Amino acid sequence: MPKAPEVSEGPVVTPMRVVIGLCLFAPFVAMLWVGSYAKVDPTFIGIPFFYWYQMAWVLISTALTMVAYKLWQRDQRSRAARKGGAAE
Repeated sequence: MPKAPEVSEGPVVTPMRVVIGLCLFAPFVAMLWVGSYAKVDPTFIGIPFFYWYQMAWVLISTALTMVAYKLWQRDQRSRAARKGGAAE
């Protein structure tokens, strides 16, 4: 008798995955919205806003990517645990 094909879960949208997406999407929005930071004032230690704003987003993007990665790992572990627990 042939085995029934396994049904995959497919893509699942969860609140955690929405947060992950926002963490990864925010830097793009911040950098592509040039009109919001295309100015000289306020300066920071003599550096025009245009430049220090972009450099700040390098650090912010790194932090947000790290948060997204940790959340993704947690999500994958919980999905694996649920899948493993359901099979037993």
